[in-house]
Amino acid sequence: MIGIEGVTHRFGDALALDSVSVTVDDGEFVLVVGPNGSGKTTLVRHCNALLEPDEGRVTVDGVDVTENPVAARTSVGMVFQHPRDQFVAATVGADVAFGPENLGLDRSEIDRRVREALAAVELAGREDERIDALSGGEQSRLAIAGALAMEPTHLVLDEPFAGLDRRARESVLHHLDALSSDGTSVVVVTHDLRELFDRADRIVALDEGRVVADGPPEEVRDAVAAVDVDLPSC
Repeated sequence: MIGIEGVTHRFGDALALDSVSVTVDDGEFVLVVGPNGSGKTTLVRHCNALLEPDEGRVTVDGVDVTENPVAARTSVGMVFQHPRDQFVAATVGADVAFGPENLGLDRSEIDRRVREALAAVELAGREDERIDALSGGEQSRLAIAGALAMEPTHLVLDEPFAGLDRRARESVLHHLDALSSDGTSVVVVTHDLRELFDRADRIVALDEGRVVADGPPEEVRDAVAAVDVDLPSC
């Protein structure tokens, strides 16, 4: 479980999060929505200690992420909004293998994870290609593969579908469905709910750093409609 308890975060004098409390249970599919500047990305970056709260506490599986960021980053896979922010190698295969290698896994297990993660985002067989030669959409898919290869218990994706064509979106969505069914919690930061609304167990809506709605999709539809997101038609 990811537990966010009374988290406040400031950037200088600007208040980005104002005493936010949210929990994500194991296997739960949660959408975090809201207008630009509402605090969505700031919130999820606390889940693996990329940011530390000025007030409050964040735990992953009962462990305080500030006290043990390594454990948090092993348990929480993160896909950034801008994929170039997370690449660490020159080639596709080396980048996806980087995380599993740092877990100390044997080569056969690393190779299996790389192969399956790349297949999930339709990049199978392209291990030797240079990342800087990929299109923007392909880089987005690669960033997702890097997180999938860690086989985390929680997966957080910040606007993961930007730049993906329909086929790639459907492939990634199918894989997220499978992960959720297998007990991995999935958190997706998005402004577009049209392909995600019916998949979600809960929607958390933020506005000006505060939670303005938190509940099952149909129960919070009206409240979510009040913030700047794209809802599916009824």
